Amino acid sequence: MDTISFGTDGWRATLDEFTTPRVRMVGQAVATYLHDEGREGTIVVGYDARKSSRGFAEELARVLCANGFDVIVPERDRPTPLVAHAIVERDLLGGFAITASHNPPEYNGVKFIPDDGAPALPEVTDAIAERLAEPDPLPEAEHGQVEEVDLVTPHADAAIDLVESITGTVSLEGLPIAYDAMYGSGRGTTDALLERADASVERLRCEQDPTFGGGAPEPAAENLEELIDHVTDPEQEADIGIANDGDADRLAVVTAERGYLDENLFFAALYDYLLEDDSGGVVRSVSTTFLIDRIAEAHGEDVHEVPVGFKWVAQAMTDPEVIVGGEESGGFTVRGHVREKDGVLMALLAAAMHVEEPLDDRVDRLLETHGTVVQDKISVECPDDQKPRVLTDLEDEIPETVAGASISGVNTADGFKLQLADGSWLLVRPSGTEPVLRVYAEAEDEDRLEELLAAGKSLVEPLV
Repeated sequence: MDTISFGTDGWRATLDEFTTPRVRMVGQAVATYLHDEGREGTIVVGYDARKSSRGFAEELARVLCANGFDVIVPERDRPTPLVAHAIVERDLLGGFAITASHNPPEYNGVKFIPDDGAPALPEVTDAIAERLAEPDPLPEAEHGQVEEVDLVTPHADAAIDLVESITGTVSLEGLPIAYDAMYGSGRGTTDALLERADASVERLRCEQDPTFGGGAPEPAAENLEELIDHVTDPEQEADIGIANDGDADRLAVVTAERGYLDENLFFAALYDYLLEDDSGGVVRSVSTTFLIDRIAEAHGEDVHEVPVGFKWVAQAMTDPEVIVGGEESGGFTVRGHVREKDGVLMALLAAAMHVEEPLDDRVDRLLETHGTVVQDKISVECPDDQKPRVLTDLEDEIPETVAGASISGVNTADGFKLQLADGSWLLVRPSGTEPVLRVYAEAEDEDRLEELLAAGKSLVEPLV
């Protein structure tokens, strides 16, 4: 039981720790939690493209059925956001996604999504953790049933309707898109949605490969070289590139001018686009660019800053005045949709935005209007059990200046965010999914950014 820990987005571990008996214990814990809450009904269990994921999903389904719940499952691996959408669309008790998201193939994970379709908050995951136990089946006559269902079509219908309500049209006719599934569960889902909107889709890494080609399905620039080369090559037809991570809840965009479009810049472009015909505030994580704040200020809108973890974004998006929420890691959702990050929906919306105005042109205009920003992050290895001590020690070691700039404010919503007098910032926070501390920085140019990251690393490493 001590091995099972619910971090930023569920429990993830390498397969030597993420075992069938422990997955069954998680299933029993959720079943007990729902029984204790007096809940009866149906639960959805989805899974990603990893070799072990379907088997773990089947084990969860068995435990849930043995506890009297009916279970629905997709016909194959499907994106996590389809699970979240099904919960709301079908009025389910909740759902599971067996996924380790962007982690390499030697990992797997499980997340429980409650009946509102948003990531589980700590009070729910704590209640589940308190109930971890071996399966305790009911008499066979009281067992539930398993049914295979289509999760793709209802989600696609909702995505089409929502994007059409935002843009006025959902036609991508004639738009050549290169789509990179990174061998993940977006294949056959995101590309199919884009084709349904009449885009011309060229597929990269859309074959089934549970090893993800020997890497990790993390849509970072260094892992998308083929897609970047393809879109930036003037001899190729692709006008825009889109990629998803392993379970397709996150999005990466590639443009002809910039190549890899920084997620912060895409977020800024998305918010700016939505404000053209709508009004409302924005939710961003503490690690996300202040460019969002500048756009909001220019429109007289509010910014909600939350800790890293989409559960906090989702919680803040219960405010009906908020129109979009997101993180610098490429997870976004918009008002009118399920409060879970959705890389499938965002692929369609990004393409629709690009049809109206090339994303590079919009970003250029935003930077010219609001000022240039660059951001990056590095990791410092730190065992999970040492993270609390390091952060406590860091509180006593915060200097008066960082890389030559005085500290104008300290935000402790998630680690330590040092706001500097020159408008830049430095953030140190513990990763919720890996044994590392993240060091983030934002500045006006690359040289200053490198100075800040180096300063952050020098501040943290001696404490580990």
